[in-house]
Amino acid sequence: MTQEFELIAKTFMGLEPVLARELTDLGANNVKIGRRMVTFSGDKEMMYRANFQLHTAIRVLKPIKHFRALSAEDVYEGVKSVDWSEYLSLEKTFAVDSVVFSDEFRHSKFVAYKVKDAIVDQFREKTGKRPNISITNPDTRLHIHIADDRCTLSLDSSGESLHRRGYRQESVEAPLNEVLAAGMILMTGWHGECDFIDPMCGSGTLLIEAALIAHNMAPGLFRKEFAFEKWPDFDSELFDSIYNDDSKERPFAHHIYGYDIDIKAVNTARLNARAAGLTKDITIAEQDFKNFLQPKERSIIVTNPPYGERISTPNLMATYKMIGERFKHQFIGNDAWVLSYREECFEQIGLKPSIKIPLYNGSLECEFRRYQMFDGKMRVFREEGGTVKTEEEKRQMAEKRRFKQNREFKQRMEEQAENANADIRSFRFQSIERQRGKDARRDDKKNRRFDHGMD
Repeated sequence: MTQEFELIAKTFMGLEPVLARELTDLGANNVKIGRRMVTFSGDKEMMYRANFQLHTAIRVLKPIKHFRALSAEDVYEGVKSVDWSEYLSLEKTFAVDSVVFSDEFRHSKFVAYKVKDAIVDQFREKTGKRPNISITNPDTRLHIHIADDRCTLSLDSSGESLHRRGYRQESVEAPLNEVLAAGMILMTGWHGECDFIDPMCGSGTLLIEAALIAHNMAPGLFRKEFAFEKWPDFDSELFDSIYNDDSKERPFAHHIYGYDIDIKAVNTARLNARAAGLTKDITIAEQDFKNFLQPKERSIIVTNPPYGERISTPNLMATYKMIGERFKHQFIGNDAWVLSYREECFEQIGLKPSIKIPLYNGSLECEFRRYQMFDGKMRVFREEGGTVKTEEEKRQMAEKRRFKQNREFKQRMEEQAENANADIRSFRFQSIERQRGKDARRDDKKNRRFDHGMD
């Protein structure tokens, strides 16, 4: 019987319940929701699968020590009490990331330095030599989290943030984070049951994440590597079996459509979809949303319009008024979901949402709202058996009100600057080279997917 151990999956504020459901479906044990994280237990296979298959995790940590610290010296001693020869060697490099929520420890970098010092001093005392630090590409990445006086020291099994799937070849201004996009789609309950539309698709993130979800494809398929592959106990045969197991993938009988008024965004989205090998499922065209017409097939819209923050339009309010008009007159019988930041923008849509879900896009406290489009008056819709809001949705919204206390749309959320640090940002990629030759098993599968998706 394989040994289980504690694991932590980090995510963005608001996505914790979605991540918890993913982990439960994956077979994880002891799943518990925390703040921007979900704790669970599993064996080595579960850790590999969590990195490879989760759509809404930023990274997966393996705790190796919990301790309490009231001072920097306590942190130093707590870290030094670990036998680091089990995890590090003089031939391997390491780096330390830190997240701190404590009145005692004001600077996360200072905490990271104390952790580094404790490890280096232990090696010096035992061997007379010290391991090297590598900030950009360490062999082992450590993570320390401090909340008040509670410290958790972990191995980072992911490496670079899991939102960096590997399919993004180029980007547009302010691209939507891949983890957030996947979380939005999973929140709608859509898994490929009808057509999917993003009428303001930008670089195509929602489209590609939707295709992965529809096919139940692992988002880790396009990654170059995971940090656990450099660990001394890495089981390559086990990971090979996980990587090459496509038995849970499924056919997708419908289609995904993306539109954008900007031809540069259209070309970028097409390039990214082609890199993911998903052009068979995704059609992208240049089109102004004001010309959007009623789809022939039942569909769902999920979109992330400009907020007037990082991206704006000549007349932001008019844009949102147009969105509402298109929904009302050209999307009858379907559901539309909109992520936005300003209450003023939502007001211009002019439709009553059936559910509002708070979500963070970077540091912006946004809302994800669902609009049910039906023909006629709401009273008639209800009399005919239509449901605007289920009992479960009512319960969820009651819980979400706690999230919105003292909220102001015009005020930026200045939560601790650490908010997942680099994880929370959307990175800009320019002509990323696909990995070729590093590992035959991955190249073979990537090439098969790419060939299958070519037009």
